[in-house]
Amino acid sequence: MGLVQAVKGAVGSVLADQWKDFFTVPAGLPSTAALFAAVPRGTNAGRGSNTSASSNIISNGSKIVVPEGYGLLLFQDGAITGFVAEPGGYEWRSDDLNSQSIFAGDGVVTPLIKQSWERFKFGGQPGAQQAAYFVSLKELPDNRFGTQSEIYWDDGFLGTQVGAVTRGSYTLKIVDPILFVKNFVPASYLQPGQVFDFTDLDNAAASQLFNEVVGSLAPAFSLYTNDPGKGNRITKLQQDSLGFAKSLSDAVEQAYQWKSDRGLAIVKTAIVSIEYDANTRELLKTVQRADALAGARGNSNLQASVAQGIQSAGENGGAAGLVGVGMASGMFGAGSLQQPVAPAAPAADDPVAKLKKAKEMLDLGLITQDDYDALKAKALGL
Repeated sequence: MGLVQAVKGAVGSVLADQWKDFFTVPAGLPSTAALFAAVPRGTNAGRGSNTSASSNIISNGSKIVVPEGYGLLLFQDGAITGFVAEPGGYEWRSDDLNSQSIFAGDGVVTPLIKQSWERFKFGGQPGAQQAAYFVSLKELPDNRFGTQSEIYWDDGFLGTQVGAVTRGSYTLKIVDPILFVKNFVPASYLQPGQVFDFTDLDNAAASQLFNEVVGSLAPAFSLYTNDPGKGNRITKLQQDSLGFAKSLSDAVEQAYQWKSDRGLAIVKTAIVSIEYDANTRELLKTVQRADALAGARGNSNLQASVAQGIQSAGENGGAAGLVGVGMASGMFGAGSLQQPVAPAAPAADDPVAKLKKAKEMLDLGLITQDDYDALKAKALGL
């Protein structure tokens, strides 16, 4: 019975695999799908009858349509044999005996006999494995990260260690599909019907990436805030998705070699929230206050504060209070503040001032009219 079944299976599969196939993207894919097998369309709108072909054989002359934003990886017996990065329609051609087709001009009788014999030796199954996989070349969104407790790093601008809890997301891009498949994708995803999705919670490989990103956040914050050529501050993080993405990608590459070993890169980030620890919050308040009081604005604010202090001291403490304010003003550099300039006193030899003074004395009866006339003559040089 086994022999009969093997012969039956060998002949049946050979006949089915003579048909040319039309391979395309499977239906119902999530937008975050990164790698998946090209699937044959045996029927379309009720037309077509190629429904019994082997799942791991592609007949010569079959067409594969590569859509925009995707690449095509070709496999023969588990090894990558080709890659296409341009969209368009392509025709499959292989020297493998199992791919020969009477419809592709490979002969009529000989391919059938040879293929039947080869498959008979493998129990009716093809003795080869051919496959085509689509790999996304687009940015893959919605890859989330987050910390459950504070992470700490040394901040060059603030001159101390700071800490924060943060969460957000990043877009990922496959920059080298061959490295990605050879070095990172588990073999279980290189099967028909499987979809490699970075956002899949059941994808252990994707979970590893999440852990590596979280482990790289502190170095990424340090790279971002301590770049001497940018003068970045941690308060700018949420406004600079590209700048922080570059720092995060560099930190991940230094620690885990995503790009050089796995063909992956972080392109953009979105910081959803960042909550600083208590010490960092107080430090940021102090820095913001210092920034607000810098320059001429700070001089005006400090003068107003000193004036208010003098007024309060005068009301509450008398002369002793004023002495204390004077000491405090000296300690904080109030002596260097710009003081209002008093109007210049009239010069002693000003004739107008002399006449005004003499007139006041005359009106008060302190001098006589003759005295006033004499002073007036003298002031005017008469």
